[in-house]
Amino acid sequence: MSDDKYSKYEVVVGLEVHAQLSTHSKMYCGDSAEFGGSPNTHVSVLSLGHPGTLPMVNEKAIEYAVKIGLATSCNIRYENQFARKNYFYADLPKGYQITQDKTPICTGGFINVETNGVKTKINLTRIHMEEDAGKSIHDIDPYFTLVDLNRAGVPLIEIVSEPDVRSGDEAMAYLNEIQKLVRYLGICDGNMEEGSMRCDANISVRLKGATALNPRSEVKNMNSMRNVKRAIEFEFIRQIDALEAGEKMVQETRGFDAVKGVTLSQRSKEHAHDYRYFPEPDLPPVYVTDEYIANVKTHMPKLPNQLKQEYMDVFGLPEYDARIITDEKEMAEYFNRLLAETKNYKAASNWILGPVKNSLNEHGIVIKDFKVSPSSIAKLIEMIDEGKTNFSVASSQIFPVLVETGKDPLKIAEELNLLQSSDEGMIAGLIDEVIAKYPEKVAEYRSGKKGLLGLFVGEVMKLSKGKADPKLTNKLVAEKLETT
Repeated sequence: MSDDKYSKYEVVVGLEVHAQLSTHSKMYCGDSAEFGGSPNTHVSVLSLGHPGTLPMVNEKAIEYAVKIGLATSCNIRYENQFARKNYFYADLPKGYQITQDKTPICTGGFINVETNGVKTKINLTRIHMEEDAGKSIHDIDPYFTLVDLNRAGVPLIEIVSEPDVRSGDEAMAYLNEIQKLVRYLGICDGNMEEGSMRCDANISVRLKGATALNPRSEVKNMNSMRNVKRAIEFEFIRQIDALEAGEKMVQETRGFDAVKGVTLSQRSKEHAHDYRYFPEPDLPPVYVTDEYIANVKTHMPKLPNQLKQEYMDVFGLPEYDARIITDEKEMAEYFNRLLAETKNYKAASNWILGPVKNSLNEHGIVIKDFKVSPSSIAKLIEMIDEGKTNFSVASSQIFPVLVETGKDPLKIAEELNLLQSSDEGMIAGLIDEVIAKYPEKVAEYRSGKKGLLGLFVGEVMKLSKGKADPKLTNKLVAEKLETT
């Protein structure tokens, strides 16, 4: 069978994203939900599920779930019930998980993604609230698995998509959009490396044009967007090879080996009845009203797509600039403070995407750790607009000193003797020197080679050590060459 066999098929993917909510306490008790801490210190008889203990719902988790529902255009359920999902793992101390089964707080909704210039709408099935399990640690002791229950009971939302994803790249774009949303909303830090955002991928293949879904493999607990993409691409090939070899596909749970880049079968996939769901007897329903939803909505921040559109429509930025700036919440917040300090919006964008980003990369930091204030960047823009310096000097000589010292940009320019000169007499004298130095180039210019203007301007700038006003220099050089 040739490689063309793969072109007959398409991959069909639905994603389940678990996001830990950034609440101070756990989902059904007051134990600390903070990441870290010594193992098994953020626990109590409640999170350990001791007999006779009674859970209570974390109100902040309800608010956060409503926020993500509004951000993804979901329908918000008024009556929310909870259920017990029964299964045994060593890191699930109660022996069951309190979750939402038949009554997820959010249904429907969608997330728009863009991949290689193509825009796609990924529909959502549901978003529901539940609690996390603890953590089993396999790489400390060679003989035993260690269990840390600090994470047990931490509030989660599970965002379940329809099987609308058609490639690994599309899955990455979808996960990136979710990560941006939860960070902008302030409901989850989105750190996949720390496990506060994890992804399960339900993957199947079918012949192009077919509508029926084949048995799927669920690849569990991936902690990077790239690994999700790699798992999808591996499963695409593996499942097609199996089908073409006449094998019967079965529904199963698989793990992803990030080192080898392969998925490995773990167990046959459970069905809902295997979990013996039943209503949680210790928790009454939680009711969400229209008034409550409206109040949450009024306190919602601007989301990345809203900000992106605003940057383009109100501030006239190109789509590329707006998209890159809004990729990170902290960068957008920094940029918003800069916009309040200057009216030269494109210059502000150029500084953010150029010198500021380069400095962050050079020093290995993120924007929240950047010591230069937006007002200092605005001062540099003002100095350029007023002709006191130019972008080249400001970015290559003033800005590095600003990053190191935090001094006022104008004082830095004065101390380094970098202020631009608009003294026409001084500039005219330098122009005369350059023209005298290159008589043959003057003749070529006058014979029609107007592109040589840049040579003369450049030589004048060198003689002035960058202090001559470039615009004025350009004007005076052109006038001198035409009249001399």
